[in-house]
Amino acid sequence: MKSSDFIRCPVCGSKTRSKLRQDTILKNFPLFCPKCKSECLIDAENFHINTIKEPDAKTQS
Repeated sequence: MKSSDFIRCPVCGSKTRSKLRQDTILKNFPLFCPKCKSECLIDAENFHINTIKEPDAKTQS
């Protein structure tokens, strides 16, 4: 069993610069992908990664 692994981008699937260990717990972590230049929020626990959907910004009236 691997003790650590690179986090993969949820958009393009390539490796990011961040590593994740099995005992690491992330909440609202801003993950940046250097390949596709996207940034998204993730939650991670026990090598299981969930992408957080952000609500769209509303215009001010």
